[in-house]
Amino acid sequence: MYKKLRIILGILVLILAAFGLITKNFVAQPFMMLGLSAFILVGGLDEMKKGNKRRGNISIIVSVFVLIILLQNFV
Repeated sequence: MYKKLRIILGILVLILAAFGLITKNFVAQPFMMLGLSAFILVGGLDEMKKGNKRRGNISIIVSVFVLIILLQNFV
């Protein structure tokens, strides 16, 4: 389940990043950062499931950090 979700989120982030680079319109950047945060979170949860707790915890912490930075810029 995590693998499919990571693929979907990865494609979404790539599409949003490509849109911003091609059009020079960065209005979708917050959505890209939200997708990136979700992508990292799912990766961390997958690592926790595999038994690699240290890598999973680091990924979850990074995901929360990216989300906090994103929310600070828009609140």
